[in-house]
Amino acid sequence: MLFEVNGNEAYAYTGGKTFDAKLPTVVFVHGAEHDHSVWILQSRYLAHHGYGVLAVDLPGHGRSAGAALASIEDMAAWLIAAQDAAGVEQAVVVGHSMGALVTLECAAHYPGRIAKIALLGMAYPMKVSAELLDATRDNEPLAQDMVNIWSHSAYAHYPSNPGPGFWILGENLRLMQRQKPGVMHVDFSACNAYAGGASAAANVRCPALFLLARRDSMTPMRAAQTFANSVTNTDTNVRIAVIDGSGHNMMGEKPDEVLEALRAFLK
Repeated sequence: MLFEVNGNEAYAYTGGKTFDAKLPTVVFVHGAEHDHSVWILQSRYLAHHGYGVLAVDLPGHGRSAGAALASIEDMAAWLIAAQDAAGVEQAVVVGHSMGALVTLECAAHYPGRIAKIALLGMAYPMKVSAELLDATRDNEPLAQDMVNIWSHSAYAHYPSNPGPGFWILGENLRLMQRQKPGVMHVDFSACNAYAGGASAAANVRCPALFLLARRDSMTPMRAAQTFANSVTNTDTNVRIAVIDGSGHNMMGEKPDEVLEALRAFLK
């Protein structure tokens, strides 16, 4: 689905169904150097089971026009503008990695627009090593290789891959390679610079799911659990769920488990 947000063309995958804003809406937000396609299984299932689905491409990513946004705060404001453009008053927002920071920021600063949040591969602060940050600026292929290796539980999966012609690491690498030059550095810089997580956590008032991967090397589970424990107040129901045998790219390594966790949370 193509629509206009803040004067630029934006794209959202709707799960193979015509988007209907009258249905309960789930908005999916991808991570750094990714796009809507990381959510194909989860978004398509929900679209065929009673939900309106918007798996967005953030500006400068995938099929969305405009420059990549330089801060998590700007991405959150854009996401609310996207809801406005699609005619959505309130949505469940699901974000992965950088998208989880965007989701957290939305819940804290636009509480009336967010019904629930699911934060996948989340940690705060989401600091990036100087070596990786420099590589995103000076040597994107090297940075993509580094992130791809660190995002998976093993370089060679056993038993093999989920099906014929399905190569988890190759698929994720190709997804990063198809993003526009320079986007990776903007994204990782935004994650590294984001300093609003603690105050945002204190202002979350909607139910929240932290979906963590036990073998996550990008946003380690221990750090994520510590942060999840800070999102506590009398109005907030916080759940923590853990997926075994997966790294940071849990939607690729354990897609069914991610879907089942989201289904349970949405109920």
